[in-house]
Amino acid sequence: MLTLKLLSSHCYTYLALTIGFFFLTNTSVEAQEDWVEYITMKDKGVMSIAIDLSVDMAKPNYKNLLIVGTRYKSCLKNGFPKEEGLDKLYAYSDSTSVLINKSTQNRLVGIITYQCMGFDVYYVKDTLDIRTNLNKLIQENFSAQDAYIDIKKDKSWNYYYDFLYPNNMSLEFLSDQDYLRDLVLQGDDLKGLRKVNHWLYFKNVNLRNSAGKRLKTLNFSLDSIAYKKERKLPYELKISRHDSINPDSVNQLTTLLRILCASYKAQYDGWGTEVKDLE
Repeated sequence: MLTLKLLSSHCYTYLALTIGFFFLTNTSVEAQEDWVEYITMKDKGVMSIAIDLSVDMAKPNYKNLLIVGTRYKSCLKNGFPKEEGLDKLYAYSDSTSVLINKSTQNRLVGIITYQCMGFDVYYVKDTLDIRTNLNKLIQENFSAQDAYIDIKKDKSWNYYYDFLYPNNMSLEFLSDQDYLRDLVLQGDDLKGLRKVNHWLYFKNVNLRNSAGKRLKTLNFSLDSIAYKKERKLPYELKISRHDSINPDSVNQLTTLLRILCASYKAQYDGWGTEVKDLE
């Protein structure tokens, strides 16, 4: 079993192969810095959603929702693509993007990865012949039975706000999401209770001891202490508890610990757990 740790915000490292960020190869993406990705839980398991947040500031006057997707067979047990599955998604996404760009003005606003399927979410100006043209493209180049096309009116952009947009957008939320994504990329389904470790740093021993007593009343185990001379707050406390790591639970858990740390003028420095290998 592999244990990972979520690091503080100034020292994250990102995986070179990030499933939800396959949209970076898509020719419709112009402002990559405005995209964020997060993990959520749906009925059948983990889902990755990438969304262009800049759309919220200036929506184009496109009133039609277009979702194009495909199924890939080369996937992990949690539904996320392996390398071969990614290659299929790249090819499908690039091909449909070229056709959509030729057919109508459009904006790619989201990308979804779920249960061995990938979906590109567009808002488009016109829908005339677009289904016919997409079907022809798919029949000539891909497996039609694996393809998904949905076109409908969405004048108020309800799909963007009600389905794609995250409920809790904050730097702390995105920090937790970085680590959840790393777990999912290694095949974890984020289900069940497991030991979750946390690292806290304090100005002095008294504050650490006081916080430790409070944490014990919350059923946290005080696993180790250390002194890190190089840190501004050098007194480390490592704690753990068996918790759920689904995205909502993790957000509630880390929010609790950040609030507790603030009351002791301490720093919450992230969390880690064992990767559950489903293969």
